[in-house]
Amino acid sequence: MTKNKSSLIKGTLVLTFASFLTRIVGFFYRIFLSNAMGAEALGVYQLVFPIYGICFTIFASGIQTAISTLVANELGKQRYPGIMKILRRGGLLSVGLALILSFLTYRYASFLAIHILREESTASSLRILAISFPFCAITSCINGYYYGLKKAAIPAVTQLLEQLVRVCAVYFIAASAGGGDLKVTCDLAVLGIVFGEIASQLYNVGSMFLGKTSRNLRHLSSSFEEMAKGGNDYMKTKGDGLTTSLVKMSVPLTANRLLLSILHSIEAILIPSMLKKYGLSNEEALSIFGILNGMSVPFILFPSAITNSLSVLLLPTISEAQSSGNDSLIKRTSSITIKYSLLIGIMSTAVFITFGKELGTLVYHNTTAGNFLVILAWLCPFLYIATTLTSIINGLGRVSLTFAGSVIGLVVRIIIIIFAVPVQGINGYLISLLISQLVMTLIGTFLVIKYIRPPFQATDVIAKPGIIIALCSYLTYQFYLRLPTASQSLKSVLLLCILMTCASLLLMYLANVIKSEDFQ
Repeated sequence: MTKNKSSLIKGTLVLTFASFLTRIVGFFYRIFLSNAMGAEALGVYQLVFPIYGICFTIFASGIQTAISTLVANELGKQRYPGIMKILRRGGLLSVGLALILSFLTYRYASFLAIHILREESTASSLRILAISFPFCAITSCINGYYYGLKKAAIPAVTQLLEQLVRVCAVYFIAASAGGGDLKVTCDLAVLGIVFGEIASQLYNVGSMFLGKTSRNLRHLSSSFEEMAKGGNDYMKTKGDGLTTSLVKMSVPLTANRLLLSILHSIEAILIPSMLKKYGLSNEEALSIFGILNGMSVPFILFPSAITNSLSVLLLPTISEAQSSGNDSLIKRTSSITIKYSLLIGIMSTAVFITFGKELGTLVYHNTTAGNFLVILAWLCPFLYIATTLTSIINGLGRVSLTFAGSVIGLVVRIIIIIFAVPVQGINGYLISLLISQLVMTLIGTFLVIKYIRPPFQATDVIAKPGIIIALCSYLTYQFYLRLPTASQSLKSVLLLCILMTCASLLLMYLANVIKSEDFQ
């Protein structure tokens, strides 16, 4: 096994494990919020995230990716002093932007709530949320540094810590303030985000001073700087354009993602408005919005912990391989990651189609959430594979192409929302999700084929898994239907989902779909 591939697999496993733990905590937190807040308040809570998403994109998203890519490049060239310089300069830029946006969001929270989100009650939540921006900026930069080093443990722990602190803070404050009555307001839920970001930032900063990786890098940097003073020009980093490279890479990334974030925000804000045109009241529109984005969508995104973790580490791996001219590694790595992203997507689709209604009803006590899960199940293969395809193309430095594909997909979605939701209600939005994600996946597929041409066996990746998983799903659900009504509980459904997944994996291994050499 090559060192690059070993780092990718190990890092993916670490991030995936942490992501699953984080999502499990978040899963129960969502259940808690849905019961403590109600669907309408949950919808209001979801409305503050478009503003957060736009601000995060400006002060962190592009800068984090730039740090990750440049650190990977410097590591590949063994220019260790440059690694710490990239982190310091990126951190200063990110925190500076975060402080400006924090002030503006706090100062103009009422304007944003009334004129942008069109929900006055979100103003106080926006003011609270603004406090978290500088802490979030520091955490994002340090995470980008560790992703570039392909050291996933620190970001993984950070992710889990943030979620745990958020949940505990909201729970204990709600219990204390309510005298035992766990009534959560939108402001309290947002305050939990602030506590979580502060905790994760403190942990990340501590890791920089106490962690073995950073200590070793500082030692190597000092040694290489001494060599540079001794006349070794290759080791010199002064005037090497690191700041220019950071800005040149982060600005287009930030601009691209900012437009995407704005489009996502327009989408989120449009949904309640278009539902009102369909004939729903403000309360009904917010409730449907809360059920969809607060209950059903997090379920659909749960398995993406694997593909998201893989994609985060895939970008610097592809970038480093391209920097060293290792085209064979790029093709093989791309082929394997595409294959397993599709397998995860197909399996997730089967689980949600088979048990979606039961999961929505038993977990959230809401049949609407279950119906949404069944419809959204068809989104999984396209959603998961698109994430991987985007990371591969970005790793090649073709960021503008993936950006164009995402913009096209989101514009298609917004157009469908405007015309379909007032006529078909929430079903119009679900249709827009499926069509737009299909468009983005097709564009990503075209780009990967054009620039990489990774080997792809449709029989092993689509046909065989489809047949195996469909058979396991059918047999599992027939068994479930024959259980006594009293035994058709959440525990039974979860156990059957695990059983169906394990049986599918075993059969795919026996059918040579899953191969041991893929992990060597």
